[in-house]
Amino acid sequence: MLAPQPQPETLERRDGPYGEVALRRRGDRYEIIANGCFLMDTSDGRSERLLVSAALDALTHHAPEEADGRPERLPVSAALDALTHHAPEEADARPERLPVSAALDALPHHAPEEAGPARCGPHLLIGGLGVGFSLAEAAADPRPGRITVLEREQAVLDWHTVAPAPLARFAGSGHTDPRVRLVKDDLLHHLRTTGDRYHALCLDIDNGPDWTVTDTNGGLYGFAGLTVLERVLAPGGVLAVWSAAPAPEFEERLRARFQQVERLNVAVEVERGDPDVVYLASHLP
Repeated sequence: MLAPQPQPETLERRDGPYGEVALRRRGDRYEIIANGCFLMDTSDGRSERLLVSAALDALTHHAPEEADGRPERLPVSAALDALTHHAPEEADARPERLPVSAALDALPHHAPEEAGPARCGPHLLIGGLGVGFSLAEAAADPRPGRITVLEREQAVLDWHTVAPAPLARFAGSGHTDPRVRLVKDDLLHHLRTTGDRYHALCLDIDNGPDWTVTDTNGGLYGFAGLTVLERVLAPGGVLAVWSAAPAPEFEERLRARFQQVERLNVAVEVERGDPDVVYLASHLP
């Protein structure tokens, strides 16, 4: 039986394009709440760290690089245009999903966006800064050459970077690591507009494929969403997805699209009883 929990203290609330986000303190830990829904806290972090470490361990080789040392890039904008008819800010309706063939047929060719200086090692994308555990794990690992962290909530970025920055310490050395680039953007929008390819995609933007923060995120876990994610992966790359509980239908879709799929369970002491889950998906090298 779990010990009684102290009452939470709300430190800040902010309204934004995706609704309300709040930072609470409960005893010696912090919690992030979105639209009244618990997202994460600073009590453990093992599964959030595993999201990154397992993806890096699964990388069997680096993606081929261009002459300037940057990973090969692929435009993916229209594939997510095919995935949803709504801009990412519109969270009031679940996006219409289209067949995989429509997403593939919609892929155009355009010049890639500019990138920073090339670095050796795989390019890692972390979708969701949260309390910072995944960033801390990535920054503590010497293997990534570049670490891009996407966070759509300005409040979360400020809780890490603006004094008193209560969440900064949970990100380890991530905020001073020269390999790290924090980007304020919605993951779906980034995937639609970026020209980059990534060796590892580590996604933790919802409580899982079956428990999304906003309805528009749901399309990411369908077949059309997997098409976009697969196309953004560099050859030999790994997709890692965090979930607060097993998601059998999502796992079936992964197995239908990727040659290698693994489910890692992490026992957590929470009342819901389900383990945290990290899904890993990749193609054979």
